[in-house]
Amino acid sequence: MTVPAARPALPDPPALPVTFRPNGTRAVLLSVGALMLVVITAMSVTLEKLNAGERVSFIFVALLFFGVLCLLSRPKAVADDTGVTVVNLTRVRRLEWPEILRVNLRVGDPWVFLDLSDGTSLPVLGIQPGIAKQKAVRDARALRALVESRGIGTDAATDAATDTATDAATDSTKDSATDNGPA
Repeated sequence: MTVPAARPALPDPPALPVTFRPNGTRAVLLSVGALMLVVITAMSVTLEKLNAGERVSFIFVALLFFGVLCLLSRPKAVADDTGVTVVNLTRVRRLEWPEILRVNLRVGDPWVFLDLSDGTSLPVLGIQPGIAKQKAVRDARALRALVESRGIGTDAATDAATDTATDAATDSTKDSATDNGPA
C-alpha cells in the first residue's frame, strides 16, 4: 500500500482586498481585439469601392468582435474582508466567506470551482490555468487559504478523506514538472 504524498502547505492568506484574474489571457484578448478594431476600421476607410453603409457595417462588425473579446477578458474574483465577488462572463455573484466550503483546482480543470454551502459548485473563471498554469495554482492556493482562515470550511474528517483520494488520483496523472493538484 502506498502512502499519498504530503500536500504542500497552504501559503499565508494574502492581504485583503485581492483580485485574482488571468492577466496574460486578458492582455492577449484585449490586444487582439484592439488590433482587429484598428485593422478592420482602417480597411473600411481605405477601400475605395465601399459605400457609406458598407463602411459602417465593417466598423460595426469590428466593434462587435472587440466587445466579445472584452467580455471574454472580464472574469475575475475579488476577495475582501466580507467575502468574494466572482465575476464571470455575464454574471456577478457575491459570496460571504461562510458560504464557501472549498476551493478546487484539479488536473484538467479549465478553472477553479468553489463548493458552496447550498450544495452547488460555482466556477471561477478568473483563476484559470490556460496560459499561466503556475499563477493559477498559486492563486487557487491563496484563495483556499483565505477560505480556510475566514470561512467555516467543511468537516476535517471529510476533507482528509477527500484530500487523500484526490491526491492519489492527482499524483498518478500529473507530470513531475508542474504541481497542478488540488489547491
